[in-house]
Amino acid sequence: MAKEDQPTWAESALQWLVGAPLRIVAIIIAAIAAQVILRWAIRHGVKQTSARAQRERLESLRRIDRTAELSQVLLTQRTEQRAAAIGSLLSSIVGIGVWSVAALTILPLLGVDIAPLLASAGVIGVALGFGAQTMVKDYLSGIFMILEDQIGVGDVVDLGPAVGTVEEVALRYTRLRDLSGVVWYVRNGEILRVANRSQGWTLAIVDIPVDYGSNLDQVREVIESVAAELDEDPAYDDMLLGRPAFAGVESMTGNAVIVRVTAKAVPEKQIPLAREIRERIKVAFDRAGIVVPMLPPSLMPQTEPRTP
Repeated sequence: MAKEDQPTWAESALQWLVGAPLRIVAIIIAAIAAQVILRWAIRHGVKQTSARAQRERLESLRRIDRTAELSQVLLTQRTEQRAAAIGSLLSSIVGIGVWSVAALTILPLLGVDIAPLLASAGVIGVALGFGAQTMVKDYLSGIFMILEDQIGVGDVVDLGPAVGTVEEVALRYTRLRDLSGVVWYVRNGEILRVANRSQGWTLAIVDIPVDYGSNLDQVREVIESVAAELDEDPAYDDMLLGRPAFAGVESMTGNAVIVRVTAKAVPEKQIPLAREIRERIKVAFDRAGIVVPMLPPSLMPQTEPRTP
């Protein structure tokens, strides 16, 4: 071969670059771009779904009196939580899927024959099934928790080892933050029970002492008047589900009668709703001249938010 026909160093380097290395770089760039685009599409879809769900007002639900019907309607309207949870799960699946395809595309460029690998995939799968049973259990548990709507991003849940607000639901674990700000990572396979405090409705309970000599009919009228005003206030459409009810006398002491007021509330809204009820009843009692006696701490009413 003539000397002028031999490729120069620059030509040899260029031929090498346009070969396998360039293809590998292109595949990696394409995988990164695909992952970014797909995750953006998932986030955009979740955002659009959540915005559409937030625009649905709860005013119509306030007219539902039957508890079973109210619970069923609320459980079917968990669009926002389910969308966020499914989006988190899909993001994990996208990452695994994109890079698995990229790896299978790159291996032949490195001279690795993937045919035997694909042929032995069944054997490898069985081996992984025995050797990584815990991980497989975590993955399957995470998928079924999302599909069955046991948990959603933003829900307040009790998973046994931890209680807090769900921030992420991945394939292998669930991340939540407790009331003190501590972040917990709970493996999905270790979740044996889920106590979800954000599904359905909660019950705001307000116990109020009145003087033993108070006229209970007058007390009832004042409380029902406050309940009607609160129910008609549009500022509480996203918090109150139905008119608060005078439940009756809860207990009695030597100088006081404890009356109870209950109200169905949107999950996680029972505490601020109970505070508003107390404030309005206090003002109404002052106007009506109803006396609230001083009670020792041991006899003070204790209220506890409840979830159906």
